[in-house]
Amino acid sequence: MDPRIEDIRAAIARDGDNRAFAQKGWRPLFVADGQARLLVVGHAPGASAQESGVAWGDKSGQNLMDWLGLDEKDFRDPGKVALIPMDFYYQGKGASGDLPPRKGFAGKWHPALLSLLPELRLRVLAGGYAQGHYLAGRTKRNLTETVRAYREYLPDFFPIPHPSPLNFRWQGRNPWFLSEAVPELRARVRDALDG
Repeated sequence: MDPRIEDIRAAIARDGDNRAFAQKGWRPLFVADGQARLLVVGHAPGASAQESGVAWGDKSGQNLMDWLGLDEKDFRDPGKVALIPMDFYYQGKGASGDLPPRKGFAGKWHPALLSLLPELRLRVLAGGYAQGHYLAGRTKRNLTETVRAYREYLPDFFPIPHPSPLNFRWQGRNPWFLSEAVPELRARVRDALDG
């Protein structure tokens, strides 16, 4: 583990904006290693992931692994896969699901982390918040159109919907995602990890 990455984790934990999370005993939840070739950027940890300290340690993570075509061993290997959400702390429940990541959080902390990940070959952007940040000015009218246009963002980025089990209605309305986009995503992930 690169001590510089752990220094960033410690700085995040000490940041006054994160005091309430530190008081709960929560650590900033992300996985990063300088050898990683695949990056997954999501919203923020869910409640069970934050409590367990395991990034994507929930049903959404199972769906994500399936979409990526990775087993648990490869997905959990930080030398292969970096897991860096838009916010490193669970923000609580809102009216229609988990609250969004805090504005400005990724802009504050992602650049320093990503500068220590020189081997990245593919960045999977899971959900609208990650896409809005990393594809700023290049997204389409909505998430569906951005994901459908995934080829426009290759070879660097691959936008996908959030893999929450609650997205089954979206998947039902957009069968092309599983039949067309997911096979391409799996091929790109294999190329990134094996190439």
